[in-house]
Amino acid sequence: MIVSTRGRYALRVMVDLAENHDKDRTPLKEIAERQNISQKYIETIMTLLSKNGFVDAIQGKGGGYRLNRSPVEYKVGDILRVTEGTLAPVACLEKGAVPCERKSFCKTLPVWTKLDEIVENYLDSVTLADLIKS
Repeated sequence: MIVSTRGRYALRVMVDLAENHDKDRTPLKEIAERQNISQKYIETIMTLLSKNGFVDAIQGKGGGYRLNRSPVEYKVGDILRVTEGTLAPVACLEKGAVPCERKSFCKTLPVWTKLDEIVENYLDSVTLADLIKS
């Protein structure tokens, strides 16, 4: 599994918002400058995060974004699943995948299943609160 730029940037943006959680809102321009990511690219990420209920968008003059929960309630795995679509190491383990015809005798499936379990469990054990502590 390789995490895309969108996934990495989304995580950086969410950490930035977590670090500024005490503010009423954080303007997109400030996040872009602090994270050295183009504002246009962050807009697409924020739209995705907003539509999926991770952040609240405050429109108009003085607008911006904010987390709608405490940083401890955001799991890294959830953020990456929204941006990546899947964390599965192989296509046959993706949600909704057509069952593989080799499943009953595939010698490598246990490796991929265990890897998927380890990755999912680890990423779901790390929260934004954990990341802002380090």
